[in-house]
Amino acid sequence: MCRRCGRSGVLLPPISLGFWKNFGDAAPYERSRAIARYAFDHGVVHFDLANNYGPPYGTGEETFGRLMDDDFRPYRDELFIATKAGYDMWPGPYGNWGSRKYLMSSLDQSLRRMRLDYVDLFYSHRYDPETPLEETLQALVDVVRQGKALYVGISRWPLEALKFAEKYLRERDVPLLIYQGRLNLLDRAPIEEGVLQFCREHGIGFISFSPLAQGLLTDRYLNGVPEDSRMALNFSLKQSALTPKLLQKLRELNSEAIARGETLAESALKWVLEQNGVTSVIVGVSSVAQLETNLKVI
Repeated sequence: MCRRCGRSGVLLPPISLGFWKNFGDAAPYERSRAIARYAFDHGVVHFDLANNYGPPYGTGEETFGRLMDDDFRPYRDELFIATKAGYDMWPGPYGNWGSRKYLMSSLDQSLRRMRLDYVDLFYSHRYDPETPLEETLQALVDVVRQGKALYVGISRWPLEALKFAEKYLRERDVPLLIYQGRLNLLDRAPIEEGVLQFCREHGIGFISFSPLAQGLLTDRYLNGVPEDSRMALNFSLKQSALTPKLLQKLRELNSEAIARGETLAESALKWVLEQNGVTSVIVGVSSVAQLETNLKVI
């Protein structure tokens, strides 16, 4: 069931569980707990977090720490846990972007919130055009050498910066394990820009976030905007995004999926997983039923 991550020894499940929006203080703990337990019991052993996941910031990791103590500590070595730093987290000049101070301080905070001694994977969450790449990348090297992370990755870096990162890290014996980017039926930038090809040719894994485009690639919005939807609540997805042109595209994709005997969500997840070089997709769910449906594609 698991897929090899690039040319590493790491195997990841084709579907991984994201903690972006449904595991913070705003979500009932027992619901989050049920989702995480169902995921683990069905082979989803990779949990994807970041310092500012919640809401509010930090509470996604705090929820995970509670889950560790309540359920998962005996199974720590069966889990592959990732966190990230790069977006805004705390006030002032040292709580954002890609400086050594921010990345290393953030990881220390993350470990405390998650109640872990180390993470399996630590990412630079975004490209910083102002901080020298050497500074950001050396921080990644050093957190591995300090034993705070086993592997490192980068997320949403442009191709030329990715090429620099691959070489810099390889020369310091901390190879780049994985690249995280947005890839779905509506956003094929990693393919069009050559990122996926570079990862494939250089033994770097690729994991897609937002494979369902925050729910657009489901049947959720085919007949308008439901009152309880992320879009209706202006929850990271604005109603203005659902243009008549996009709605027509979604309905066309849905018709094609039905003709194949699939739902739109199943078709969308399968498409990403079929792209050469893709290791896994990260799904965000608000119920066990949603996760169960997503897992049907594998």
